[in-house]
Amino acid sequence: MKIVTVVGARPQFVKAAPVSRELRRAHAELLVHTGQHYDDAMSAAFFRDLEMAEPDVNLGVGSGSHGRQTGEMLRRLEPVLLEHQPDGVLVYGDTNSTLAGALAAAKVAYPGGRRPWLAHVEAGLRSFNPAMPEERNRTVADHLADLLLAPTATAMDNLAREGLADRAALVGDVMVDAFAWAAPRARERLHREAAEHPGYVLLTLHRAENVDDPTRLAGWLSALGAAVAPGARAAECAVLFPVHPRTAATLRSADLALPANVLPLDPVGYLEMVALERSARAVATDSGGVQKEAYLAGVPCLTLRGETEWTETLEGGWNRLVGPDAAAIRAALEDAEALDRARPRPEPFGDGHAARRIVAALQDLQRLAGDREVTSA
Repeated sequence: MKIVTVVGARPQFVKAAPVSRELRRAHAELLVHTGQHYDDAMSAAFFRDLEMAEPDVNLGVGSGSHGRQTGEMLRRLEPVLLEHQPDGVLVYGDTNSTLAGALAAAKVAYPGGRRPWLAHVEAGLRSFNPAMPEERNRTVADHLADLLLAPTATAMDNLAREGLADRAALVGDVMVDAFAWAAPRARERLHREAAEHPGYVLLTLHRAENVDDPTRLAGWLSALGAAVAPGARAAECAVLFPVHPRTAATLRSADLALPANVLPLDPVGYLEMVALERSARAVATDSGGVQKEAYLAGVPCLTLRGETEWTETLEGGWNRLVGPDAAAIRAALEDAEALDRARPRPEPFGDGHAARRIVAALQDLQRLAGDREVTSA
């Protein structure tokens, strides 16, 4: 079986790593990096941390508007598929790279008329916020895919409601595999600032709706700057803030100053991020992946959005949606009950063997595709 895997953003590198290791035991994989995330901190460092092979093809698309970026990915992907003629194409998550990979696979035809099948890892996630580009990307990818690899029972229910149950398989969440692999390797990777500021809150912000508007970004930062630990002084509540390049651009262009207790960090690699998450008192984020990693680490999380595609993390109060309400951030971070780690924490994301099930499902799909070709001949 020959697979082209399309990735482009750092959450996809994390998800692809355990699947790639399992896939390459017995099959051929061509790893295609679209270049959506392209600097060392956002791309190459993750491949090193994850001990992944370097991409076989880098399309070098870079940043741009949604339409321009996705269109350029599609234009550059098609000749790669025509040259290598894989049996199938594997896409992950909900980025523009996901959408471009899905469209390229759905539209290409090899000489003689054969087409690759398409499989989507992390299928069935829904935030039910149609304004999110990610919601459109993952929904389109699901409806194009021949195989929907769902991480949770909730995702399977979403696919059934959309009439896609017959193409779906519940395989578990591959991020559990990745987190379990990373946790022991991250022990020696704790950032110096974390060691110097025990009890810190970890902050990540990168979504356009949160960081492109300077007023909204300043509101989040002000709320976190004013938050204190229960019974503590503000100076004792450090907020460690690995700054995403998109967020850094707004901070520079709007000349926004960070509150004294919000400490900026350069973007960190995956192992450093896992170490920061596991040692934090709480996590505040607008990232779906970071929400889930906080849950896996047993660390309370505040989601700086009005919705989440990972609704399982809300059970038992481990994750709170605070939307645009700055006062809700302060209240949650000053609430000892909200930060209690003794509460029950269900395990809805699987047993850490999702990669094995994904590869088995791909093999089954390939056998079916082969049977159809023989029958049609």
